[in-house]
Amino acid sequence: MDENNQGTQAPMPQVDATLKQESLPTQRLRPLYRITQVVWYVLAIMELLLAMRFFLKLFAANPTAGFTKFIYTATWLFAGPFTYVFGASQVQGNIFEWSTLLAMVVYLGIAWMIVKALIMSKPVSTKEADEKLPEQGKL
Repeated sequence: MDENNQGTQAPMPQVDATLKQESLPTQRLRPLYRITQVVWYVLAIMELLLAMRFFLKLFAANPTAGFTKFIYTATWLFAGPFTYVFGASQVQGNIFEWSTLLAMVVYLGIAWMIVKALIMSKPVSTKEADEKLPEQGKL
């Protein structure tokens, strides 16, 4: 370098190099996590009861038995709206209840949509948004 050019160069700006970490409020994440757990738990109970109803009808369980009555009564609220969507297939007292299977699929879809909506309400860091937004444009 020439000694004459040193005086004509602009001084370098001073940069304060401190890393700032963006933090997400964990107090908002814990309730979202718990709510999703509750949604899946409630769905599991509903699906289990509806599956019992389906198999009790399929194997022609005695409708006057206490356990069978309990299951039919407990699941009527969930299976009732779907009762007349499909006809039931019946062979010698065994009933293949298509409407119960439909109810199970619909409730699974509803639970999945609720959980997805909860996940969408999760706070997102700038870095995460920068990484994932271009991926969403590909869909």
